[in-house]
Amino acid sequence: MPSLDDLKKRIKSVKSTQKITKAMKMVAAAKLRKAQERAEKGRPYSEKMQNIILNLTKSVSDPENAPKLLVGNGNDKIYLCVVMTADRGLCGGFNSNICKLAKNFFKKLKQDGKEIKIITVGSKGLDQLKRSYGKNIIKNVNFKDKKDIGFNEAEEVGKIIIDLFHNNEFDKCFLFYNNFKNVITQIPQAQQIIPSENPSEKNDNKDDNFYEFEPDEDEILEDLLPKNISTQVFKAFLENAASEQGSRMTAMDNATRNAGDLVDKLTINYNRSRQASITKELIEIISGAESL
Repeated sequence: MPSLDDLKKRIKSVKSTQKITKAMKMVAAAKLRKAQERAEKGRPYSEKMQNIILNLTKSVSDPENAPKLLVGNGNDKIYLCVVMTADRGLCGGFNSNICKLAKNFFKKLKQDGKEIKIITVGSKGLDQLKRSYGKNIIKNVNFKDKKDIGFNEAEEVGKIIIDLFHNNEFDKCFLFYNNFKNVITQIPQAQQIIPSENPSEKNDNKDDNFYEFEPDEDEILEDLLPKNISTQVFKAFLENAASEQGSRMTAMDNATRNAGDLVDKLTINYNRSRQASITKELIEIISGAESL
């Protein structure tokens, strides 16, 4: 049984931890509002961009002469998987849920005889995947030194993806990230960005337009298609940022409450032990007095 001094130190330690988790919860709540606004403002642009690309894919009449970023290279052997996680922990199951979805996807691809190449964006994804899929990881990107991740960082990741595609390093590319729904719920996503997903699978795509290009279709698509890759990566960054803060806020709130419950239990044990110690001392005093 722990001594009174040990219980006292334990209570002090848990209270200190409780102060830290409470402060982290408040910081996450403050950051969440800004991150959620950015994610919500970025969705219409990225969704409209993706819908335009899907419509362009649907309208292609000659796939062999169409841009490869739009229709793919016709192969289905090598998959590039970009797993986007955080560089920091203490955010509940945020990182684990993304990696779990990615691992299930990898397992299915291996069963189908496909080759996998992995790019991890964020150190936590690298930590969780390197044990099982270390030989498949070709690059790790992290932005620990960046206070806010912007479009420039998304373009940096997008350029890596596009360069690998032009060098025939892969056939299809998927992004893995968490889609922010609310503070409690973040939904792991696997989004195909190269080539664009089959429009027939997109039942919710209501835009079915014919586009006229001015001045030249090839010139516009040459700029539009790489920008769409960076835009989808940037959307994933924004969704991840909001999801990370929401998950951290929930995790720190639970940790604060659990610390409070633990302090209450330890305080009860401390009081009982203290009362038993006092009672024992009184019995010893009384017994000594009676013996005289």
